[in-house]
Amino acid sequence: MGKKGLLGLSLAALLPLTAFLIFKFFGDKVQIMPRHYYLDSLRTHTEDGKIITDSVWHKVANIHLQNQLSDSVSLDTLKGKVLVANFFFTRCPSICPKLTANMHKLQESFKKSPGYVQFLSFSVDPERDSVPVLKRYADKFNIDHSNWWLLTGNKKTIYDFALNEVKLGLQDGEGVDSNFIHTPKFVLMDRNRVIRGYYNGLDSTDMLRLLDDVVFLNMEIDKQKPKRKLF
Repeated sequence: MGKKGLLGLSLAALLPLTAFLIFKFFGDKVQIMPRHYYLDSLRTHTEDGKIITDSVWHKVANIHLQNQLSDSVSLDTLKGKVLVANFFFTRCPSICPKLTANMHKLQESFKKSPGYVQFLSFSVDPERDSVPVLKRYADKFNIDHSNWWLLTGNKKTIYDFALNEVKLGLQDGEGVDSNFIHTPKFVLMDRNRVIRGYYNGLDSTDMLRLLDDVVFLNMEIDKQKPKRKLF
């Protein structure tokens, strides 16, 4: 790796600390939180005699799949975690290796704080991306299995999830790898599985922004939790 590559990794490792310091010293005075996506409805409630209107955002539905370790897993087992997801397939000759390499850099950036985030890579070719195939792919990229799942399962389930839950356009190219049309986007979800951002997984600027946003979401106050009374 050249000097520029080493410098980039060093800067990436410092970004979570930078984000924390910005949040600590400026707090609500700086609009740093990622936006919410996909408003479902509005609801009102009364608090201290005042009518409060709350936005109800689309919560990504649960999904049951199998990871590279042959474990049956679901999103519900990741409650309270920030999630970063993307879609790939192991035989992809073009963008997928680059996307996986960039996801690995993100994972390495949180090596000392693995609880900050869970990474999810959904195969869009699950019929050929079996558990052993995913395991070999994970080992090839030195993936830490503890907070990064490569996922396979029912094809329709995965495609419905991509289209209807995380709102990405995926199209099957009739089983021919080179014709798979898939997206370079990484999807960020907060601890309540509300989508908070889309990022180009091939763009270094977007990757740095995603790195910061993961940290910010871990510092965000969960409004769904009841407030604790001090007295």
